[in-house]
Amino acid sequence: MSETTTSSSSSRASTTIPSTPNMETTPTVEDAPNGMSRDEFRQYGKETVDYIVDYLENIQKRRVVPAIEPGYLKDLIPSEAPNAPESFESVMEDFEKLIMPGITHWQHPRFHAYFPAGNSFPSIIADMLSDAIGCVGFSWAACPAMTELELIMLDWFGKMIGLPAEFLPLTENGKGGGVIQSSASECNFVTLLAARFEVMKELRQRFPFVEEGLLLSKLIAYCSKEAHSSVEKACMIGMVKLRILETDSKFRLRGETLRNAIQEDRNLGLIPFFVSTTLGTTSCCSFDVLSEIGPICKDNELWLHVDAAYSGSAFICPEFRPLMNGIEYAMSFNTNPNKWLLINFDCSTMWVRDRFKLTQALVVDPLYLQHSWMDKSIDYRHWGIPLSRRFRSLKLWFVIRMYGIDGLQKYIREHVRLAKKMEQLLRADPKFEIVNEVIMGLVCFRMKGDDELNQTLLTRLNASGRIHMVPASLGDRFVIRFCVCAENATDKDIEVAYEIISQATQHVLHDSVKAAIAEEDEEAVALEEMVADLNIQETTVDNKGITRQASADGPRHLERQLSKEEILAQKQHESLAKKRYSVPVPVVATGEPDAEPCCSPTILVSS
Repeated sequence: MSETTTSSSSSRASTTIPSTPNMETTPTVEDAPNGMSRDEFRQYGKETVDYIVDYLENIQKRRVVPAIEPGYLKDLIPSEAPNAPESFESVMEDFEKLIMPGITHWQHPRFHAYFPAGNSFPSIIADMLSDAIGCVGFSWAACPAMTELELIMLDWFGKMIGLPAEFLPLTENGKGGGVIQSSASECNFVTLLAARFEVMKELRQRFPFVEEGLLLSKLIAYCSKEAHSSVEKACMIGMVKLRILETDSKFRLRGETLRNAIQEDRNLGLIPFFVSTTLGTTSCCSFDVLSEIGPICKDNELWLHVDAAYSGSAFICPEFRPLMNGIEYAMSFNTNPNKWLLINFDCSTMWVRDRFKLTQALVVDPLYLQHSWMDKSIDYRHWGIPLSRRFRSLKLWFVIRMYGIDGLQKYIREHVRLAKKMEQLLRADPKFEIVNEVIMGLVCFRMKGDDELNQTLLTRLNASGRIHMVPASLGDRFVIRFCVCAENATDKDIEVAYEIISQATQHVLHDSVKAAIAEEDEEAVALEEMVADLNIQETTVDNKGITRQASADGPRHLERQLSKEEILAQKQHESLAKKRYSVPVPVVATGEPDAEPCCSPTILVSS
């Protein structure tokens, strides 16, 4: 570069181009860091499998939930990553010493919170193989076996749970199809996007001169108040209104409720387009009545989605399939084998009646992702939000083959039987009431009393570390959810859980009686003070120290009735009797609406 050029460019902002690092030596393959050799992997892999088996075999000896507080790990782990490699032994030692004390043990026989977290040895092995292969199967070309096995597994599983042939991916000349997503939340979201795309396409054709944002602002979706929170989140992200509908006495969404809401919203100028129903709600495992809702969705041309995240796996048992009546009206359906089919997270299966209506809403097709087999294959990158995809179908294949449909049916039926056993134990105990209809593996119960007592009970139970459950709100009442979760749960496990709950309840009731007695003592003191006030009011003292009667018709008449000591004793006796022998009245929902929610104004709660 000439001097003139350099001078003229000095007035411009200079750009610094980083130079190539000056490396004295280039590392050879032998010098490169090696976290674990093949021989070490053979050894440590076998040791890790032994550790896993021992952990699951002895898990009952651990607390269900950890006795730690937020931030416990920060001061136990160095603030900087190590420069030098560390041994496998030291890492595993810290895993047991630092990580395990902070683990909630979802496979513990006394873990009864949420829903089951699927787990089994065949599934773990399949995940090990998937991790070893290390493929990222976003298209058929990226990993043909991954795409093809996923198709076959969605066809197998769809047939196992009794889905109509229109949903199955291998139905000849069919438009349906299935895909494995990461979660039910993702299934709810992508089906809402597909429904939104379909209705917006139609609206743009009918109203070509109306701004798209205005059309979008008119869309409204529906779900019941027992639907999963992911439906609300999907509508928030999708920028559409959501109307949350009331349920019947069994916490089910009914057809008439939906029909009335649709008519009301159309009268307001809104455009109904999507209904999310649930078979097996999170709060109490209730089942929306598809046979009533489906025809209404068909008549009004609404996309009907069915979320059966937990209970869907139970439909492999024919006796539970009547709960699916009306599924023929659905546009999409999902269930999570990683909840109740012994598959490790993540594995959420989803089917659609028309795969083209799903993919048209999600297709982005850059050149670098195209391949020569696109006209003959399915590329699952068009079926969801992420591009990268794991080999999830492998663990579904392993588990179905190694348990067989018979084995999986036995597992489901045993969980249902054990839930019924817990229901019977609680019903036979006059301290408790059952709040839900026990159909699957979930029992919702509460102490007879107010919400505060039930909150105290649940807090005591969870703090003990001996059992873990979570609450729900049903009919505006605080209830405790008991879900059968462990794969090999037994009658003894249920009996032990009931004893733990019963003992904790006795402690709560005892503490509440002690608190009531303390309150009575305070009342007695107040009564004494009241009588002392009567003493002061009865007489007055003049300046000369002469006591005079306060009034001719004042407290002087007490002398002819009861003494002050007798008044005090009588009031104490009445108070104690009233508190000790009165029956506590449970809090009953009044039906009055709560205060206006402070969240998104697009979430409408229907009363």
